[in-house]
Amino acid sequence: MASKSPVEKRRKPTYGAATRLARLVYELRERSHGWSFEAICEELGISERTLNRYLKACREELVDRRGNPLIESSHHGERRMLRLADRRPAPNSTDYEVLALLFTRRLARVLEGTGLGLVNEDLWDKLRDRIPTSQRHRLDHAERKFFSVPFLPKNYARKEGELDTIVRGLIDQIRLEVDYRGLMGEGKVHEFRPYSLVEHRGGLYVLGHSSLYRKVIWMAVDRIRSVRTKRSPDGEWLRFDYPKTFDPERHTRGTFGLVAGEPTRVVLAINNEQTEAYLRERDFRSPRRFFQADDGRTCLEVKVRGMEELANWVMATTPWVEVLEPAELRDAVAERIEAGRRVYRTRKPGRGASG
Repeated sequence: MASKSPVEKRRKPTYGAATRLARLVYELRERSHGWSFEAICEELGISERTLNRYLKACREELVDRRGNPLIESSHHGERRMLRLADRRPAPNSTDYEVLALLFTRRLARVLEGTGLGLVNEDLWDKLRDRIPTSQRHRLDHAERKFFSVPFLPKNYARKEGELDTIVRGLIDQIRLEVDYRGLMGEGKVHEFRPYSLVEHRGGLYVLGHSSLYRKVIWMAVDRIRSVRTKRSPDGEWLRFDYPKTFDPERHTRGTFGLVAGEPTRVVLAINNEQTEAYLRERDFRSPRRFFQADDGRTCLEVKVRGMEELANWVMATTPWVEVLEPAELRDAVAERIEAGRRVYRTRKPGRGASG
């Protein structure tokens, strides 16, 4: 009996492998910024060795008319990414445009380690390479000339899959099923229509309509346990019409953060000139008024929606800011300050305090 040829000895393709390959290519079409090897293996239920075998087959068989592979891999730090090859020429750019992009990229440092962050890095590299050689020296030290220092930013590198799904829902107006963990760990599942992705104080939040609560709510991306696109029984995405009257600004106007509430008149006494100058430079996203009180101090009057985050801010600025009105806010701040005073007076530093 004749021995089998090397071709015959190869592992025979299966319907399962063909389905996974088709899904891989389809998903890459939807993820223009790329898909990490780790996320692909988890989503398709395969090992990295199997994925490398798929990639080898695609490079050999899935090519354009010039023989160039339609799928390419790249490294971003220690992460390997897979994406559809982009053969379009990058637009011409000036050094000023590139530096403007760099500064925007710096401001969006909360996206580092995510697919959206990788898009910024790729675009930066492409535009930088298009600068004429005679002008390229002007980009020397650019990474240090433009900088941003976010306050305690959250890390979203492990939320790549969730962010991809949210962005897809935003762009294509697809309904999502979101398993959301509350602050204390309680979980609820929402059918969710994503309207806006918002950055706030180093964190990412998605603003949209929850069918569970029948209103527009905020969700912190890091508290989303899982999210998937909703499909009809025949496999089609369940889409929604983006509301023509929706304005994310309306949901933040007058708030001191993201926790909203009924509009409340607040009066704050300012106890030094530096704090007054600081507050005059700030935008409260609500009408405000400075006036002089009978005791000579400058006061700030502003309407605020939601007292919780304002109370936290007042505590952080004590003793330079004092709540005069409303009484319930003043009492809440006083109780927190008194509780903190008791902690520092009655408890001795434990291990970890410097000796």
